[in-house]
Amino acid sequence: MNSTTKEITLIIIGSLFFALGVNLFAIPNELGEGGVTGISMILYYVFDWSPGITNFAMNGVLLAIGYKVLNKRVTWYTMLAIFFTSLFIQLTEGMGDSVDIMLGTVFAGVFIGIGLGLVLRSGGTTGGSTIVARMLNQRFGWGVSTSMFVFDIIVVLSSMFVIGIENTLYTGISIYISTKILDYLIDGFDTRKAVTIISQDTDAIAEKVSAKMDRGVTIINARGHYSKSSKDILYVVINKQELFLLKKMIQQIDEKAFVVVHDVRDVFGEGFTFPKT
Repeated sequence: MNSTTKEITLIIIGSLFFALGVNLFAIPNELGEGGVTGISMILYYVFDWSPGITNFAMNGVLLAIGYKVLNKRVTWYTMLAIFFTSLFIQLTEGMGDSVDIMLGTVFAGVFIGIGLGLVLRSGGTTGGSTIVARMLNQRFGWGVSTSMFVFDIIVVLSSMFVIGIENTLYTGISIYISTKILDYLIDGFDTRKAVTIISQDTDAIAEKVSAKMDRGVTIINARGHYSKSSKDILYVVINKQELFLLKKMIQQIDEKAFVVVHDVRDVFGEGFTFPKT
């Protein structure tokens, strides 16, 4: 399977998950959503208009107006995402039943987050607030992420007049969950730790890390501003489960070592995600 076929497949699967999140969990429990999908849901609650059709129509208009702010590849993938998302919303309309409101909130967030994550990971967008945000960025210089957030918040707050304050608050929880799922899909599930070590015994620490943990260690030559003396700094990336062992090894060699631990969302390359050769 070549990369283009794989990406299109991800868009289709992501669109299906997104539609299931909307029709199986969000709409049956009268929850809202951000962006154009949220507007489609409001129109469904008020006028009983099919969300699949209104979602396709509004996104189509936005894409026709703002296609110039997207590059050619993203435009084609966005067109696919809009088509399949709207199609699946239309095909799955009415399939869901009302469940416990908290369960509905959680699963709506999970399914929508997975759907958005797969579409964005493939290189496309679901249209809506993304297109609006890019147009505002190009015309007024507004930040894309800020514009998307403001647009989504306006839609969610507007839905309060239709679904009520309580369901709007549940909608906020659902969006938070979907955002976290989206972050994990884009940045990676298995967070790592990057550790910077300043010590007088860098060679001993580096040798022990290589021998005991089978991790590569980068030695960076630096100079202290106050002391003006040169010293080596160690940089190593490990799994979070290995952090306790690394700290213990460092303390055994140099109790005065200065250690800084950073969160790393994703790591790839020789010696970490596949064996060293």
